[in-house]
Amino acid sequence: MSVLRDLRDRAAARPAHIVMSEGSDPRIVAGAVAAVRHGIARITLVGPQDEIAAALVVADMPNNPAITIADPETSTFTTEAAATYYELRKHKGITPDMAEAQARNPLVFAAMMVRMNRADGTVGGAVATTSDTVRAALQVIGKAEDAPLVSSFFLMALPENHPSGRDAMIFSDSGLVIEPTSEELAAIALASANSCSQLLGVAPKVALLSFSTKGSARHEKVTKVTQAAALLKEQHPDLTSDGELQFDAAFVPSVAASKAKGSPLEGAANVMIFPNLDAGNIGYKIAQRIGGCAAIGPVLQGLAKPANDLSRGCVAEDVTNMIAVTVLQATA
Repeated sequence: MSVLRDLRDRAAARPAHIVMSEGSDPRIVAGAVAAVRHGIARITLVGPQDEIAAALVVADMPNNPAITIADPETSTFTTEAAATYYELRKHKGITPDMAEAQARNPLVFAAMMVRMNRADGTVGGAVATTSDTVRAALQVIGKAEDAPLVSSFFLMALPENHPSGRDAMIFSDSGLVIEPTSEELAAIALASANSCSQLLGVAPKVALLSFSTKGSARHEKVTKVTQAAALLKEQHPDLTSDGELQFDAAFVPSVAASKAKGSPLEGAANVMIFPNLDAGNIGYKIAQRIGGCAAIGPVLQGLAKPANDLSRGCVAEDVTNMIAVTVLQATA
């Protein structure tokens, strides 16, 4: 898909150092090797030294200085990471011995590399669950000072020559925040609009989605979305946004002309904000499995530094694309 090629090309124009917490997984190795060959990033693979070294030999990249290996069991960085982790978490009852054990956890080790400026961003989740991956990022890297919350999105790459004329969209929150409030929805919408600009290089057009369009139904769940839309418009009047809208009224110009006359989106939204995680997760999977979209994510937004989560069903190409996303976040 051309949008994914463009994503990788833009990342290659400003490469960064990305640490992979599951460095011995074959998909991670293959995706990292491809990223290095594309010039997207320098990579550190975290995991058993011998196992990863053997995998790099098989991948025909045994001695490339753009790929290094960090084994938490033998790395000199582990002691430094443990000391920092202890200071960071001792108020939670963490002891020095517990901190030492945590520093050997690849997710924590990788996040510590980012926190301590040994890398620009981290990617995990091909093996670990989303909850474990996100927990390490939140505990070690932490929320950005100016972010109301940490949320997530999927970058949805549409099939070539899609009838809508669009090549990519942002679906949020499809992976993290279960039942956001109106205030949280507005914050997620703003963060997703910024992510759209950052990753796709286009002006965001934000739709806050519901099962109702402009009062066609009345329910407290609709009210939550209308309040979020009003709050977003009040706080950021220069952002093109609208809600509440059903998906078709946000996506199809002819439907928008009928259902949502006067909407500034005119059925051309490229950032879709779902009312809760049920809708967002189901929506992205339908678009992926039935609509033929490529789904990159969940991408985290609102952290102090980039850390992203892969799907456990990912393939090597997904890994390369997520590395490119993380590079663009790190170098924005």
